[in-house]
Amino acid sequence: MQPSERDEIRDLLKRTAVALKQADVPFALCGGYAAWVRGAPEPDHDADFLVPEPEAERVAEVLADAGLEVCDPPEDWLTKVVSGGSFVDVLWRTCGHPVESDLVERAQTLPVLSIHMPVLTATDILVTKLAALDEHYCDFSRMLPVARALREQVDWAQVRRSVADNDFAVVFLELLERLGVVPKVDAA
Repeated sequence: MQPSERDEIRDLLKRTAVALKQADVPFALCGGYAAWVRGAPEPDHDADFLVPEPEAERVAEVLADAGLEVCDPPEDWLTKVVSGGSFVDVLWRTCGHPVESDLVERAQTLPVLSIHMPVLTATDILVTKLAALDEHYCDFSRMLPVARALREQVDWAQVRRSVADNDFAVVFLELLERLGVVPKVDAA
């Protein structure tokens, strides 16, 4: 029986995390798989990790030394780990901003597919996902199930403060209020 694409991604996620852990690289699972660990639907594409920007050069070397196939994509803010048709992104910049150590340090160690690893907080997951919304990528249909699943774990006031300058994120938060997913903010 052939492994499914989801099995391939899960295996690559675990192998990447173990390599980063063994090399003492500070990291955190982020994106769809971090949300999945916290109760959201499992994503149907890649897995993502964050590392502080000063670790960027070391990451590719660590992953290659662990026997993983590392791809140097044209984007200058990530490294890709590839296996078959699946990949894991290791990012050191998001939305044009360097990944700060405190974001990774706030992550909580949780079991992920039997590997204990740092996972972004629910609040940070929502902030990073909302910050990525713009005129080229504004897919609320992917965001809504995540927000619904994580709603009780999220500091919504912090999310609002963090994304206040992103009109797409603000509109999504308004949609969540109108749908009753999050409490309405008093306009006082």
